[in-house]
Amino acid sequence: MDDHSKSHESGKESTFSREVGAQAARKLKAQHQGTRSIWLGLGVSGVIGWSVTVPALVGIAIGVWADQNHPSRYSWTLMLLFTGLFIGCLNAWHWVDSEDKSMHEESNE
Repeated sequence: MDDHSKSHESGKESTFSREVGAQAARKLKAQHQGTRSIWLGLGVSGVIGWSVTVPALVGIAIGVWADQNHPSRYSWTLMLLFTGLFIGCLNAWHWVDSEDKSMHEESNE
């Protein structure tokens, strides 16, 4: 082997070593935070569930009131239920997206 190929291989090895070291550090950090991440995951699923449920329930409540006070050919309750579900899903999507971005920023640091 000539000197150029040796330096090229050592450059690959050092890059590979850094990547392996970074992965090992992430795994150790994940193991260290394992218990907390389980509870965090359960909490996140609860937050996401409520962020969809609350707007849907508010839509139903307003829809029932509107059906009683302003009768229409169409059901206000059903329309506002779907509106609440749509708003809740957008809310949950936005929240999960922001959490995903923050997790990726932490992993890059």
